[in-house]
Amino acid sequence: MYPEDDLLPLSAVADFVFCPRRAALHRLEQVWQENAATAEGHALHARADSGAVESRGDLRIARALLLRSLRLGLTGKTDIVEFHRLPECAAGVKLPYASGVWRPFPVEYKRGILRHEEAYAVQLCAQAICLEEMLQTTVPEGALFYGLSKRRLDVTFTENLRRATDEAAAGLHELIAFGKTPPPIYEKKCTKCSLFDLCLPKTTSGKRSAVRYLAEALA
Repeated sequence: MYPEDDLLPLSAVADFVFCPRRAALHRLEQVWQENAATAEGHALHARADSGAVESRGDLRIARALLLRSLRLGLTGKTDIVEFHRLPECAAGVKLPYASGVWRPFPVEYKRGILRHEEAYAVQLCAQAICLEEMLQTTVPEGALFYGLSKRRLDVTFTENLRRATDEAAAGLHELIAFGKTPPPIYEKKCTKCSLFDLCLPKTTSGKRSAVRYLAEALA
């Protein structure tokens, strides 16, 4: 369990899975770079951050819920959480001003076209674990909504994904505790990063991965 003062942002887990150096540039060096893609992403998230609640029969939608997990050491805010009504005999959660029992279903908004991204799946799974810890329930599934495609990708929180999420959260905490930014390592995915021009990954000839560098440094 992590103390409240050591909680890190949920979004940083996605950064860490995508690239530990990116996570360190954001969290340790406070380096940020806006581009058209990040601006569009902010606009997409802003529409989900109103805090409004909707009710549609057996579906209730909550926006901008504050989350935390002391086990993962993470805190943050959801885009939306859908609550689906369950049969009365099922295990779920009670909601204020609503009868019956309900199951949370987190939905994270992402810019771009429908595709599988491990970093996004881990971030969504971390949200589910937060909900499970806070509400004392089970959250088996969620979804990623892609703004350009205007389509959802359903994500099942398997044991493998939960294990990857645990490892990513632990790795993020180790990175921050270590306090040093891993060196740049150029990979094909670097061209998609908003920090590309600041990170300068092509300036190094090293072949070690950032994850391996961190593990060796901590050892």
